[in-house]
Amino acid sequence: MVEFKMDRPSITEIAERIRALREMCGYTQEEMAEAAEVPLEEYQAMEGGEEDFGFMFLYRCAEKFGVDLMEILTGKNPHLTDFAVVREGSGLPMKSHEGFDFYHLASKFKDKIAQPFLVNAEYHEEEQGREIPLGSHEGQEFDFILSGNLRFSQEGRIVDLGPGDSIYYDSGKKHGMIATSKEGCVFLAIVMKRDVQR
Repeated sequence: MVEFKMDRPSITEIAERIRALREMCGYTQEEMAEAAEVPLEEYQAMEGGEEDFGFMFLYRCAEKFGVDLMEILTGKNPHLTDFAVVREGSGLPMKSHEGFDFYHLASKFKDKIAQPFLVNAEYHEEEQGREIPLGSHEGQEFDFILSGNLRFSQEGRIVDLGPGDSIYYDSGKKHGMIATSKEGCVFLAIVMKRDVQR
């Protein structure tokens, strides 16, 4: 697994920014729950700082608000436009869902057309015999395996990936993944918007 030096933004601070953005934009909690594709009670728990956020929830909220994901995570707008360097161990940490830790590798770059992450996926024995939970987000995604093994599922199809393997897919279709090697899996994930203007 990769060790990162930065601390994750606090759940309370992120929740406060989401509430403030929602109120500023004039959206109801019901509208935001629909946009984030979660039940209203779950949205309310997250906006209230009672429940942790996954990447997809934050990504969908940012899309609905029309802001960069980093504005929700850090309260700051990215400002670099020529290039942004992230030194080893200094990506911006965020949680995707249980057992997956994401580290954003371009948090300070403005007007991104892709969201690059280094992902640590933990191995869980109990997941190995079960169906892989699926989710979706608009756009496309590219994943490149750096170490360990990953099992990818998309709408009934299963693919096993190892170091050096990559997969590019329509992330609008239901998909999911689990680490299948006991040491876990580390991979580079690049999430891209479908509506990129050239």
